[in-house]
Amino acid sequence: MTVGFLGLGVMGRPMAGRLAGAGTDLVVWSRDPAKHVPGAIRAASPREVFERAEIVIVMLANGDAIDSVLGRGTPTFAEHVAGHLIVHMGTTAPEYSADLHTAITQAGGHYVEAPVSGSRGPAELGQLVAMLAGDPQDLSRVRPLLSPMCRETVDCGATPGSALLMKLAVNTFLISMVTGLAEAFHFARGHGLDTGVLEKVLNAGPMASYVSRGKAAKLVTGDFEVQAAIGDVWYNNRLIVEAATAKGLAAPLLAVCGELLAETYALGHAQSDMTAVIHAMTARTGHDAPPGDGHVPAGGPH
Repeated sequence: MTVGFLGLGVMGRPMAGRLAGAGTDLVVWSRDPAKHVPGAIRAASPREVFERAEIVIVMLANGDAIDSVLGRGTPTFAEHVAGHLIVHMGTTAPEYSADLHTAITQAGGHYVEAPVSGSRGPAELGQLVAMLAGDPQDLSRVRPLLSPMCRETVDCGATPGSALLMKLAVNTFLISMVTGLAEAFHFARGHGLDTGVLEKVLNAGPMASYVSRGKAAKLVTGDFEVQAAIGDVWYNNRLIVEAATAKGLAAPLLAVCGELLAETYALGHAQSDMTAVIHAMTARTGHDAPPGDGHVPAGGPH
């Protein structure tokens, strides 16, 4: 069986690479013609992906990108999705996903929601965690397909949107944790402490995790090479706050994190790793920038 993959960004490319490396008959497409995946067929267009593959994984930046690639709102949409199983692995608003599910099923297709927890490093290692929502029969087809990319899959129910709500809950913890970690290093640096010693203490203590160890190393060295980009994390933060507001839920930590991410974005770090949020803290206090400035031109917002 041939599998299609749409989107070869920071996460999509290593995920597709894991599939191809596992021997999956894979056809891929990206807006950037320079991007390719060893062992996969490079399609000239999304149409070619749908012509070759029955199951198509979508790993695109947001709802607008998905609609554009699938041709939603045009006759091309039904031509693409009819008779296909679409696996949405990116992050969008839960309401968008539910609406996309309705559109795909009405056009004669099938739909599974499968957002993942993890960044580029876990994607390269096949250590992502997928949260699944959809029809049980469709899920049974998708689970084996995900195994090269994910160390675990967790069922979140049949209702479209439930897996993405779970992803937003997970990211509430992730964003607040990494922002807090950055503030700890900002505090230590401002008091003249050795941040290498801080890293050692944190890594030896009860709060240490795979994420904290990796992010602490970045903050010590000022290596802001992207694992999860500021622009993408800010987008996720907005989705969380919007979902909380819609339910009348307070989201005080994410409100503050959102402000800092927005400031970091405006400072020109859109494509830097989320640990670059420390730049907003140093800018607020007038301290010197952390080592390894990592400044890149800002891209357009999601």
